[in-house]
Amino acid sequence: MLDEPRSGRLAAWGNALIAGLAAPDDAAQEVLADDSVHRISGLPGEDGPVGLTLGLGRLRALGVRGLRIALPVPGHPLGLSGPPEFNARALAAGEAVIAVGGPAVGLVPEVTEAGPRGDVHVSVEWRCLEVRDAPPADVPSLGEAERELAEALRDATEALARLDVAGTGPTAQAALEAYRARAARGREVLAPGYPPRAVRVLELAQRVGALVGIATGAQAGHGAAVSASEIAARAELLRPVERTARRAQVAAYNAYVEEVERRRG
Repeated sequence: MLDEPRSGRLAAWGNALIAGLAAPDDAAQEVLADDSVHRISGLPGEDGPVGLTLGLGRLRALGVRGLRIALPVPGHPLGLSGPPEFNARALAAGEAVIAVGGPAVGLVPEVTEAGPRGDVHVSVEWRCLEVRDAPPADVPSLGEAERELAEALRDATEALARLDVAGTGPTAQAALEAYRARAARGREVLAPGYPPRAVRVLELAQRVGALVGIATGAQAGHGAAVSASEIAARAELLRPVERTARRAQVAAYNAYVEEVERRRG
């Protein structure tokens, strides 16, 4: 959760393009990031895969008003609304993008990596599939997410302290130092058109997710744990914290669509 999910980039910059706040080529480049190529296959009206610029433009032409994301894990279909085939593909990928307005479709990424270590080329094919037109599962409002995150941040910080990260070896300590440097430096998130509160919630969700990742890494090395039962207890502490951070992340990326739909009444 420390890094931006591909579904988040596609939704955020796709929304900026749909709103006319980002040029098509600029939006496509932001979605691409460090990957080699992204293509969209199965779009209505297209015979084969198309590039991001054409694909996002096609969605807008089809009447899509916005894009929202899903970040499901086993037992928690966060952001999904069905049908089962789409949910299964999204769960396997760990993420998906769902169109709001226009045809009831969603996009699931299939990622391919090729090349030697240090020179890996990543290609992504977004498969367009039918979705059910229904409310997404378990996505909180921005206000709810922000309140939940404040408590989750305290829990994650407590878990780090109890795991004694400083004593778990160089890997966990390096992760902690990297987290501190990143938190101090800050970075741009989301895209034009998003409310400041969404940016704030996403940054906090990423911070909580980073702390959970560090705590999980420390736990894998057992840290200060002295028994299997203590390790299990700490895993129980981290699980709801991670869930809260994922829910907040989805709420932040979906804030643009929620605002568009609110204005429509």
